[in-house]
Amino acid sequence: MLKANEVRLIPYVPDNVLKPLIAAIHADPFFHAFTVAREEEAVGVVAGAWMAGTKGMVLMQTSGFATLANVLASLPCAFQIPVLLMISERGTMGEFNLGQAAVWRTMRPTLEALAMEHHVITRLDECEFIMDRTIRQAHLTQMPAALILSPLLTGGKAVTRQVVA
Repeated sequence: MLKANEVRLIPYVPDNVLKPLIAAIHADPFFHAFTVAREEEAVGVVAGAWMAGTKGMVLMQTSGFATLANVLASLPCAFQIPVLLMISERGTMGEFNLGQAAVWRTMRPTLEALAMEHHVITRLDECEFIMDRTIRQAHLTQMPAALILSPLLTGGKAVTRQVVA
């Protein structure tokens, strides 16, 4: 769905859950993917790319979302820039890391407080539809949006094909 929606620029903070997706993106010359030091930096890169005519998406895990409220409120939400976030969800379903669990509990309320469209993808058969509609809506309305990849989805390896296509 990234290709179908011309989402080419993929800054990310390395994440083990997203490793298969990141590898597939790096292997495809359509994409320009690179690591960043912090999630806030990735949001700024995607926002700047949009203003220059390029579509992008930030890849991160739940814990990285904890630092984003200010940058989301002051840049993409305030100036109607369709920054897309793809977040691998941690903090639930047997999570051992208390920090991940704390951010997981606050992520959706923060997205709602920012009036950011967000959807959780739990099954492979819904991945294409939810991704396509969320990306299209963000671009048409020029508003940021988040796709949250549930552990129910990321436990399998087949998600990579659906996301990249």
